[in-house]
Amino acid sequence: MNDQNQPGDSAEHEYDHGALGDAEYAEFMELAAEEGFDVEDVEGAIEAAGHGPLPVLAVVGRPNVGKSTLVNRIIGRREAVVEDRPGVTRDRVTYEAEWAGRRFKVVDTGGWEQDVLGIDASVAAQAEYAIDAADAVVFVVDAKVGATDTDEAVVRLLRKAGKPVVLCANKVDGPSGEADAAYLWSLGLGEPYPVSALHGRGTGDMLDAVLEVLPDAPRETFGGAGLGGPRRVALIGRPNVGKSSLLNKVAGEERVVVNELAGTTRDPVDELIELGGKTWKFVDTAGIRKRVHLQQGADYYASLRTAAAVEKAEVAVVLIDASESISVQDQRIITMAVEAGRALVIAYNKWDTLDEERRYYLEREIETELGQVAWAPRVNVSARTGRHMEKLVPALETALAGWETRVPTGRLNAFLGELVAAHPHPIRGGKQPRILFGTQAGTKPPRFVLFASGFIEAGYRRFIERRLREEFGFEGTPIHISVRVREKRGKKK
Repeated sequence: MNDQNQPGDSAEHEYDHGALGDAEYAEFMELAAEEGFDVEDVEGAIEAAGHGPLPVLAVVGRPNVGKSTLVNRIIGRREAVVEDRPGVTRDRVTYEAEWAGRRFKVVDTGGWEQDVLGIDASVAAQAEYAIDAADAVVFVVDAKVGATDTDEAVVRLLRKAGKPVVLCANKVDGPSGEADAAYLWSLGLGEPYPVSALHGRGTGDMLDAVLEVLPDAPRETFGGAGLGGPRRVALIGRPNVGKSSLLNKVAGEERVVVNELAGTTRDPVDELIELGGKTWKFVDTAGIRKRVHLQQGADYYASLRTAAAVEKAEVAVVLIDASESISVQDQRIITMAVEAGRALVIAYNKWDTLDEERRYYLEREIETELGQVAWAPRVNVSARTGRHMEKLVPALETALAGWETRVPTGRLNAFLGELVAAHPHPIRGGKQPRILFGTQAGTKPPRFVLFASGFIEAGYRRFIERRLREEFGFEGTPIHISVRVREKRGKKK
């Protein structure tokens, strides 16, 4: 999980120090100034890595009202696909945006329609899930057409969700269109903001209104159990790998329905369980099938709820059926947990059914297919018999400890100095970029910001991540590394 950004202008506002204390922060900024970095850029990089989850803004409305055009205007670039016909956007697509110095996520959705079937119903379900997962909603209405029956249905959906709503009256290209926008007061959602997403007219006022209802990104908390209460564990995997059986076994009772028929579980089931002297909150989820977007009805909604359960968890236990070959779908599910930034434990279920030959080939499969998550704790269990269930708690605790690990800046920079001296970046185009210094600005998962003299290749960043794990542990957690490159203006003396 890496990204690499060139420095850009940063709005003047109050910055967090991330995980850095005042003394450590002052020392770090002095080092940054000596290396020729702009102070605001360094502060922005630390703040970006040190915040908690960014607030989420969902952009919804019926088809062809200009949602994707508005999203492109908000994020400042043409990234969402736009075409002059309804139904171009289907999946929920998330982008990062910034307005008036505040960062947030924007979710572009497909058009919501009522009483539709097939893929249109799936698109509507994605939009409904986006509303449920968002902190605030921009409801886009075509001011030229006015409020339709479908718009009225969306209003009922938004009222039921109870999320703050900003009403965007789109396609108002001049003063004459503002009268059309005024008619949208009738929707009962408050002031309609007249906007031309295509030309940018009025979007600033609308975004100011968005910031008023959108919560601030929470400050990162370091160490401890965060919000308190039982640690949240999501059980995820393909259908019929034994998630419900595992929950029943650790709960000591038949808490959820188990059947040989794949796809028995539809809704995520929460259960508080005493295990290893601690209380845990386990969530049994629906199995994640291939080609989610081709599913219909209950299975489709079940997959969406599973994704939401992973987002709310702290650690994901991915169950894999050890009696079958590791599939592409198993790898996708692991990737989903990693990309969500969750601590990770991999449980190989049905271990009691394996013979020596299958165990040999399984070990080879794990080496070749799951090498990218070799850092995840592994447990071999049998949900049916309860074999090795006592090993689950130490694996969970190890993964959560790695997820919350914080390396002091001084120790990190001593490590980076030794690493760069022993293994410098390859020379490319006659130049040899160097990692100058860095800091860990966040945890849950660990997030590092490295400052460099030039572009750092992906392979070298993976090498740094591997060495970080060897030196500091980070077992059971993904690591996020972002690189900031110094502007070409020479080192300040």
